[in-house]
Amino acid sequence: MIINKQIQRLLAIALISGMSSAVFAKSNENTDTAGSIAPMVSEADAKLSFWDMPYLENAYIDTTPSPRKDAIPVGELGVGELDVNNGNKDMIVALAKEIANSKHGLIDSLLISHKGDLVFESYYLRGRVDLPHMQASSTKSYVSLAIGRAIQLGYLTMADLDKPLVSFLKDLDLSRVVEGAEKITLHTAMSMQSGLRISREELAEYDKNPQQIKGQGQVQTYLEHGPSITSESQSFHYQSADPRLVMQVLDAVVPGTAKDFIKNELLAKMGISNYNWRDDVSGLPMGPYGSSMTSRNMVKWGTLIMNKGKWQGEQLVPESFIKKATSSIVYPDDMFFVSGNVSNAGYGYYFWQADMNVGNKKYATQSAQGGGGQYIIMIEELDLLVVFTAHERDDKTMQITADRVLPAFVN
Repeated sequence: MIINKQIQRLLAIALISGMSSAVFAKSNENTDTAGSIAPMVSEADAKLSFWDMPYLENAYIDTTPSPRKDAIPVGELGVGELDVNNGNKDMIVALAKEIANSKHGLIDSLLISHKGDLVFESYYLRGRVDLPHMQASSTKSYVSLAIGRAIQLGYLTMADLDKPLVSFLKDLDLSRVVEGAEKITLHTAMSMQSGLRISREELAEYDKNPQQIKGQGQVQTYLEHGPSITSESQSFHYQSADPRLVMQVLDAVVPGTAKDFIKNELLAKMGISNYNWRDDVSGLPMGPYGSSMTSRNMVKWGTLIMNKGKWQGEQLVPESFIKKATSSIVYPDDMFFVSGNVSNAGYGYYFWQADMNVGNKKYATQSAQGGGGQYIIMIEELDLLVVFTAHERDDKTMQITADRVLPAFVN
């Protein structure tokens, strides 16, 4: 008896799931999604905020992701422990089942792309294939790439990264800024070394006066208060003021607004239309956080990095900028996510770097990271891209990737 491909997939699903909390399913009825019945946002849920989104009753786990109209190539996860060239399906599915049973916190999705193909896709809790997931500090990485796009189009140059940031902002009254303000550059601001020291409480107080911080008034306010900027103060200090400065420069140098530039020259180029991006009190898009991206669109951001700034053959961001942004410019304290098989944390232009150990071998990684568990993790040596979304404050995503995902793709 000849079994058609659809039935074969369903039989594979039945063998893999083995539990009510982890369900695969396929259907040819939804032509818009090329047969996939990955969980989608219902009409009623579409009116809700992310934080009000109900949890999925069943997890969705798929080792043969379906093609969608999003230009993401799909493939199939390996078929056994010997098929490490395509990933060890048993290891990844075992991890997925643990996630489905909440053994690793409040994870909403796990997607894996290997050798350019999406080979694993799963959703849990608030995860939906078409739901833009809130992005915390991973938003900073998108801002970094927007600066790279401006360089590619000639609105900035690589040399401009080392020029005084205030030189791009013509509405500032430099007679009123603190001493040393000219030491702040795009390079120092994007590597969290601006030298500004503005507490969250101070930022919140400034936000109470929106007229004062509208437009470049935001930068004027930041630079009028606090101590002088010195070489000593320009050490690594993770804060939301720095990406706000960078967003101001982007808005000042591109035609039109930063918001339209990001939408038209970066997101649209990658076919990303299903997203959200909050406005800051200044009127510009939020720089430190506030965007929302679907998990598949996070795969696109990672693919852009993995392809050295190219998307479908078009150079959107200079390769030289990608190399700089994802390299270790500064080495933060080991308090940043380093433990177990993760070591040697570094920071570039809003991208993290770290080594992951598998046995006696170390693999260099680059990642965009958002507090609560939004990660785009890239391992160039393995041609491996891992995307997590979660709403777990005590997330251990880097450790999970090092301990459970990488071993499935290592000989």
